[in-house]
Amino acid sequence: MHPERSVLSVPGGRPELFEKALRSDADLVFLDLEDSVVETAKAEARRNVVRAVNELDWRGRPRAVRINAVDSPYCYRDLMDLLEGAGNRIDLIIVPKVERPEQVHALDILLDQLEAAGGIGHRVQLEVQLETASGILHAGSIAGACERLRALVFGPGDYAASVGMPMSAIGMEDEWDAAYGAPRLQYPMHQLLVAARAYGLRAIDGPYADYRDNEGLRRAARRARALGYDGKWCIHPAQIPIVNEVFTPTEAEIAWAKEVLKAYHEAERQRRGALAIGSTMIDAASVRMAESTLSRARAAGRGF
Repeated sequence: MHPERSVLSVPGGRPELFEKALRSDADLVFLDLEDSVVETAKAEARRNVVRAVNELDWRGRPRAVRINAVDSPYCYRDLMDLLEGAGNRIDLIIVPKVERPEQVHALDILLDQLEAAGGIGHRVQLEVQLETASGILHAGSIAGACERLRALVFGPGDYAASVGMPMSAIGMEDEWDAAYGAPRLQYPMHQLLVAARAYGLRAIDGPYADYRDNEGLRRAARRARALGYDGKWCIHPAQIPIVNEVFTPTEAEIAWAKEVLKAYHEAERQRRGALAIGSTMIDAASVRMAESTLSRARAAGRGF
């Protein structure tokens, strides 16, 4: 699949930003019909997005749109306008505030019907945001809800609100983390990660609100990468280089992975069951970690 280290969100009501976003180095760009668009501008934003999907150069990326939540009064019209107006070109729909697998089932059935009615020659993929207590609680059943799914996305701001967690800005550390003594979002992030991996899906972290705070962004991205996440949302193009860097294996990581595979295959050839590189023991689990590192590197365009 196309890499998804950096995911740039662009308000659907700001068409003057679309082409600049698509010229950026973000792995994925999506046009947003949800939180960044006020209620009175939803219809106009849909028209903007349909034109952009049909007419703009997405530079080989999936054409992606975030719709409104399934239980909102806008979701049905979002899907109808997108699939009827740009169905043969749209690749990916991002669904916010998913709380139960039944919501994903309903979308899957509706998309089946819209694709059939419109003669759409491919299946539109889905990514879903888990950003409430209920969403995290049902993460496993949501992850296995349909074959269209390719990623789970964590939504830190709405999650904090849903559990009553005080937070001064989305995705950022504050005095309450210091009071707790550890990053407070580690539990839901790990729950989402485990659910995603159990069903072969990607895990994507949510945004970091202060686009001028490069060091804070780097810490947040490194924390997500340390857990095993594949990428992170960006709210401004200035965040993209840091996020891409953090989620791309380093030269040292790639060299270590290649050394592990070389040593292991040599041990196999010699029928040796255990081996070491320096003082570090290597086994089949080490090989799987090395293969994962090299797979990430290839997806990021680091050929070797």
